[in-house]
Amino acid sequence: MSRIAKQPIAIPKGTEVTVSGSELRVKGPKGTLTRPFRAEDVTIAVEGDTVLLKPARENRLALALWGTYASHLRNMLKGVVEPFEKKLVVEGIGYRSEVSGANLQFSIGFSHPVKIAIPEGLTVKAEKNVISITGADKDLVGAFAAKVRSVKKPEPYKGKGIRYSDEVIRRKQGKRATA
Repeated sequence: MSRIAKQPIAIPKGTEVTVSGSELRVKGPKGTLTRPFRAEDVTIAVEGDTVLLKPARENRLALALWGTYASHLRNMLKGVVEPFEKKLVVEGIGYRSEVSGANLQFSIGFSHPVKIAIPEGLTVKAEKNVISITGADKDLVGAFAAKVRSVKKPEPYKGKGIRYSDEVIRRKQGKRATA
């Protein structure tokens, strides 16, 4: 049983939640998010300024999805009011990043510039060596940040690469001359 999903979810002011068939739609001041859900396993009911979730069946899948959908709904409600943000740091001599049109372009030690298309619904800013990714959809922000980081993961000897701003890289000593 999910303790998270048992609690009613409060809808913030200026936010609207609609359920039609097997689609959940949250509309707020910072955007609109939609997410499909399995209506045969979990029922979502909007009552006044709260949302209630109940498992439609008493099987393992329905109970698992009950808590998952509650977490997704909380993230959607939070995202349309105040966008999620991830910050990445580009570290290394000569390493640069810039936003050009709908692409994020890197110069990070390869023989060619690396371009990544920015998904629709995200705002990306590149200032000096910090990239900030903001958007209403928590999943999309996290997935794009992980994709950017995977272009050049930080290495443990010099610390060069792309890392999250709050990530700590454990440094290795490297080679040592023996006497």
